[in-house]
Amino acid sequence: MDVVTVTADAEEFTCNAYLALGAEPTLVDAGAMDGVVDVIREHTDTLSKVVVTHQHSDHIEQLETVVDAFDADCHAYADHAVRTHELADGDTVQIGDEVCDTVYTPGHGDDHVAFVGDRSLFSGDVVVHDDGAFDYGSFGRTDYPGMSRERLIESIEELLDRLPASAERMYAGHGETFHGDVRDVVETALGRAEKREPKYPTE
Repeated sequence: MDVVTVTADAEEFTCNAYLALGAEPTLVDAGAMDGVVDVIREHTDTLSKVVVTHQHSDHIEQLETVVDAFDADCHAYADHAVRTHELADGDTVQIGDEVCDTVYTPGHGDDHVAFVGDRSLFSGDVVVHDDGAFDYGSFGRTDYPGMSRERLIESIEELLDRLPASAERMYAGHGETFHGDVRDVVETALGRAEKREPKYPTE
């Protein structure tokens, strides 16, 4: 499955928004980059849906713009003006060519979900490969109001329980895309989160 990071050239702060091409062209998060619709149109004329990992502004600022431009469905856990399908833990959703399991993963955000396929993990911000705090296995920050390190740890454990050994690509909300042993990266992130130490010096 061909997956394109359509926010790769963003100058503003944004998440990684991923366009998964194939049977059902799908955008995972819309990001906050002006002009993201134009980048999507460089790769496809149609967009089946946008799936939302969580509704922090860097992930959804362009959501309405994208949905309107492509008349696309919107799948999200929490309510939103353009949501057409409510996601719940255990729901399946097709992302490009891959059928993924929706895993509820709060801690960084109360509405956070990740999408787990046989080959791919779209992890949002619950775990990332590298983000400036850690290389090879980091986790979403939990130092803002409404966030919880303990709940995040439980979410990573749940993610590991449902992540197949065949997963070889991780598409996270920030940092680089990872190709390799995804379970090992997630296990490393869990070990760091379990230390319960501040992720950033200013925490």
